[in-house]
Amino acid sequence: MTPGDNGASTPEDDDPFGYLYADGQARGAQPPSGGYGYPNAVSRVRAVGERQYGQQAPYGQQTPYGQQAPYGQSVPQQGAYGQPNAHYQAPETLPGGAQTTGRPAQPAPGRRGPNTKGLLIGAIAVVAAVVIGISVAMMNGNSGDKKSDNQAGTTPSQSQSSGPSPSGSSSAGSGALKTDASALQLAGGAAKATDVKGAQTSDGSYVGGLNQAGSSITWTVNNVPSDGLYTLFAHFSVPGADQQMTVSINGKPFATGLPLKNYANAKAGDYVGGWTTTYVWPTLSKGSNTISISCQPGDKCDALIDQLWLQQGKHTRNG
Repeated sequence: MTPGDNGASTPEDDDPFGYLYADGQARGAQPPSGGYGYPNAVSRVRAVGERQYGQQAPYGQQTPYGQQAPYGQSVPQQGAYGQPNAHYQAPETLPGGAQTTGRPAQPAPGRRGPNTKGLLIGAIAVVAAVVIGISVAMMNGNSGDKKSDNQAGTTPSQSQSSGPSPSGSSSAGSGALKTDASALQLAGGAAKATDVKGAQTSDGSYVGGLNQAGSSITWTVNNVPSDGLYTLFAHFSVPGADQQMTVSINGKPFATGLPLKNYANAKAGDYVGGWTTTYVWPTLSKGSNTISISCQPGDKCDALIDQLWLQQGKHTRNG
């Protein structure tokens, strides 16, 4: 091949896009009449520098869907920035659209202060309940005390109906008439002793030897204040077994005798652990009276006696 003009076989004929360049256009290059590639695609190719950017279609114009704007024009998608689109319709303007009726704002509820009236009523109710409770408790306590006093004065206790029982104290009560073993008149085998501990006398003495028939102790009381029923108390000890002696008032035997039971639950032979108290209710005359305790046939007289005392009225307990 030699250099020369090849005629129609120019480079712009070989390059289908030669018409896009200035030198190709100077040589008379033209775009293909049938276009290249997909329809409506390459056929609108323009020379470099011919297309102008930043231009939009007039306001209100829009290319139908599936079509393209004429060559050199851009497809507007929406109105200019800050301007509404002519084809936009608000939902409320469409058939069946939502209504936009304005709803008045609800005023905020006012803040209420504390219910001072209710609190005051509640406090008064609590105070009233406390006062009523205290009053009822005091009334019940007073009625209980009165009831116990009446029972003590009018209703005999079980110990009164069944006989003597050990008292809570071995000493005589206020205003009682009392004597120790040392002031008693002794007879038969009765004798004063101090060997066994536990006697309530000031010198610890008591009367023993009463377990012989005919032995006795006698107390002459010269200052009985009035006629009536009295309680004769005796402080004694038995060695673990019940005993029974005869008591006489002004020479007459008392019907029940003097019970000397093992109220202290002492063991056999234990005189020290057997000290306790018994009583009977004789009727005395005003002035001088003679009280005698003796061991008669049929009695059980293994006992020690250290004190005797009288209390006006019918009692089951010292004092």
